[in-house]
Amino acid sequence: MITNRHYAAVEAGGTKFRVAVARGRDIVADTTIPTTTPDETLGATVDFIREWGTVDAVGIASFGPLDLDRSSPTYGSITSTPKPDWSDTPVLATIRRQLGVPASIDVDVGGAALGEWRWGAAHGLDHFIYITVGTGFGAAVFIDGKVHHGMGHPEMGHITLERVPGDDYPGRCPFHGACLEGMAAGPAIKDRWGAPGAELTDRAEVWEMEAAYLARAIRSFTYVAAPERILLGGGVMQTEGLLELVRSKTVQQLAGYVTSDVLRGSLEDYIVAPAFGQDAGLVGAIALAMSAAG
Repeated sequence: MITNRHYAAVEAGGTKFRVAVARGRDIVADTTIPTTTPDETLGATVDFIREWGTVDAVGIASFGPLDLDRSSPTYGSITSTPKPDWSDTPVLATIRRQLGVPASIDVDVGGAALGEWRWGAAHGLDHFIYITVGTGFGAAVFIDGKVHHGMGHPEMGHITLERVPGDDYPGRCPFHGACLEGMAAGPAIKDRWGAPGAELTDRAEVWEMEAAYLARAIRSFTYVAAPERILLGGGVMQTEGLLELVRSKTVQQLAGYVTSDVLRGSLEDYIVAPAFGQDAGLVGAIALAMSAAG
């Protein structure tokens, strides 16, 4: 690792932007900027980096969907997001043009996956899935040293799941209603139960249902992609005991149909928390900046 270089890292979220400058992997300055309009938010991001000084490259781990087709004239732009005013925003082009240094972008979970692979809970693995459950539901598939993009990037939060018996909640995804994100992301928890998850920690039925939906998703991801490990992070997953409950319910979902020893037992080495916790996206943005700088 070249430690005398400085990198700007941008974790672009729908609620806030976290912006940092790092020397090597070590953060030396950081700030949080509310996500308002693109002009205000990107302008404040660039201003913070400029005020700090000169950086060698910028990495951006952004909410999406993103155009990640490198041959596209809108590469690095947010596409059809429900976030007001942000559709068709050229995030990468704006930051690259205003700072005049190399820059790289991926979806937030893609960046987090890269950081966890370089330094964290997926270090040394060839194939894993990184999942975040928070304001939305995002997942990245990591294969042979890179994040899988395909024709864009996977939208694993928008698969349809078998309903938990007795759950008649219609879902809140503006595109698909009762998809995984519409049933299990943070806003769905608040909408279904009448309060945010942080105020429902003593309601066992809330987390039984949440874990049931996540376990259904993990079963599908496991059978389709056969990852060596699944990293499960995000704000919702900070709820005490939820990770263990997801493991238990995933064991039930797999129902003994396994093809690898890693899927036997309690799954403690298969479904794990990210090493960098809530900082995984920011650490991933540093990794993206390093890649941009070569």
